[in-house]
Amino acid sequence: MTQKPPPAHRAAPRRPGASAPRAARGEAAAQTGAPAARRPGRTDAPGVRRLNLSRVARAVHDEAEITRAAVAERLGLTRAAVSSLVEQLMAAGFVAESGKTFSGQAGRPGTALTMARTGHAGLGVSIDVDALTVCLVDLGGAERLRLTEQGRHAGAGPRAVLRDAALLTGRALRVAAREGLAPAGVDLALPGLVAEGVVRQAPNLGWNAVPAEDLFAEALRADGAALPVSSDNEANSAALAQLWSGAPGGARTFVYLSGDIGVGGAVVLDGDLLRGAHGFAGEIGHLVVDPNGPDCRCGSRGCLEQYAGQDALLRAGGLTAREGVAELARRAGGTEPPGAPETLRARQAIEQAGTMLGIALSGAVNLLDPETVILGGLYRELAHQLAPAAERELERRVVSGLWGAGSGRLRAASPAGDAARGAAGQVLRRILADPLAYAGAPSAP
Repeated sequence: MTQKPPPAHRAAPRRPGASAPRAARGEAAAQTGAPAARRPGRTDAPGVRRLNLSRVARAVHDEAEITRAAVAERLGLTRAAVSSLVEQLMAAGFVAESGKTFSGQAGRPGTALTMARTGHAGLGVSIDVDALTVCLVDLGGAERLRLTEQGRHAGAGPRAVLRDAALLTGRALRVAAREGLAPAGVDLALPGLVAEGVVRQAPNLGWNAVPAEDLFAEALRADGAALPVSSDNEANSAALAQLWSGAPGGARTFVYLSGDIGVGGAVVLDGDLLRGAHGFAGEIGHLVVDPNGPDCRCGSRGCLEQYAGQDALLRAGGLTAREGVAELARRAGGTEPPGAPETLRARQAIEQAGTMLGIALSGAVNLLDPETVILGGLYRELAHQLAPAAERELERRVVSGLWGAGSGRLRAASPAGDAARGAAGQVLRRILADPLAYAGAPSAP
């Protein structure tokens, strides 16, 4: 689940005879008493300007529309400094004037700034067991294009699946060009354990040690396109999309649960994604809720996924994949007599899934003390039906006593945030973190 850093920040291999790394040089200087060389970067004048360009870009992005004076007040910079920074961002195509004017500060009314609607953009690609989705967002975070292609990918060769994803991405790039948008990179949202561009394990796809970034980039080049490629776990991407789009209740510390063929999870603590020591945090779908339960594709037994994943839910409800979760929800909430076999079976399936979700979540809640649990994927559609059984278990098992029925702490995900949107947003965050990295060499301060 660890996102591979962009090439500009990756340490280069040390050449024979090359000088020691900067940290080692500083340590050697300290041992000999010689003064350490000054570290260049964000503490020198060009570095400070580079940092301030990022701060101004983020301020405009976060506020959607804001005047130069308001940016100066927010960041504690002089108006002259902000005007210079804004002019550089405008010249590079990151920021534009909206045409609106706002008063309220001392002096004449200011013209509002906004993020440019053309030029730099972010592209996200979600690879699921049963679908491929491409999402294009502009610098302001507005979704400009979404393409989805259905298909069962379990057991399919990774090269073929990633080729299909690259072809769909190529279609999106051609539309983007017509809209005047140029994605600065593409992020893959992948199921399973993802680290350094490799899918270490994705049981529901049957993938192991798949170099997904490299295979996707190769297929993209074969289709005539070349972009920097990064990757992350799909639940991480979706959780970040929830955070950036305004998580339910404004939560900044939450557990995100994603129901699909499998069950994914992610943890956000005070606005930061918890990745763990190796980037694999959040695999809640493989928490064991019954040690004597059915075998799981991950190699364990009784995992949450075997009770609350899509296949398990539909099987328990007597439905096929073609009929889907929407039909399960319809039967469970329908107007047929409560004792009707179809209604009863659908309700029992949801009851069992909700119970197992509650058992698994109670451990996460006791450990992490989140503000809320956000239910995404298929759980968003079933949230109000799953909640009663899940809340009963949470009330029984969470020691704080804050998670009982009616607490409102189990919430359906915002429709604005899914894995493809989060992946595109990760590209945008890299642009905003260092605009000059995407606009050529920095100018003189």
